[in-house]
Amino acid sequence: MTHLKKGDDAPAIHAKDHKGNEITLDSLKGKKVVLYFYPKDDTPGCTAEACSFRDEYSELKDRGFEIIGVSADDEKKHNKFADKYDLPFPLIPDTEKEIINAYGVWGLKKFMGREYDGIHRETFVIDEEGKIDLVITKVKSKAAAQQILEAYA
Repeated sequence: MTHLKKGDDAPAIHAKDHKGNEITLDSLKGKKVVLYFYPKDDTPGCTAEACSFRDEYSELKDRGFEIIGVSADDEKKHNKFADKYDLPFPLIPDTEKEIINAYGVWGLKKFMGREYDGIHRETFVIDEEGKIDLVITKVKSKAAAQQILEAYA
């Protein structure tokens, strides 16, 4: 789905997370950033993915990764989702789909014979210099964090 590939400059991010904290990629230079896009808070696949990152959060942090989730849900839904599942990382409410479109994860989806526009579940790892280092287009919801850990083993 995405047009981005390894070595490309990561599109800029300038947003507030679900707690109102400012997040920019520039402020995260020098760190590896796992930027994961997911369709909707509190749905089975999205919950499994978020909990995968939560469960491996310490290991990911120890390896120098920052985790950021992005969906089109609003701040209120993100707060409820983060509180319900004790998520220790920021979620960006991208209701205007600026980041979602910049990363090319919005598009036609098919489910049970129906076609509609939505967010494709994709994960990007951005290196310390702000370049795309890894793109995962076939995310395994229950093992999303393991996909990152294995790729950087």
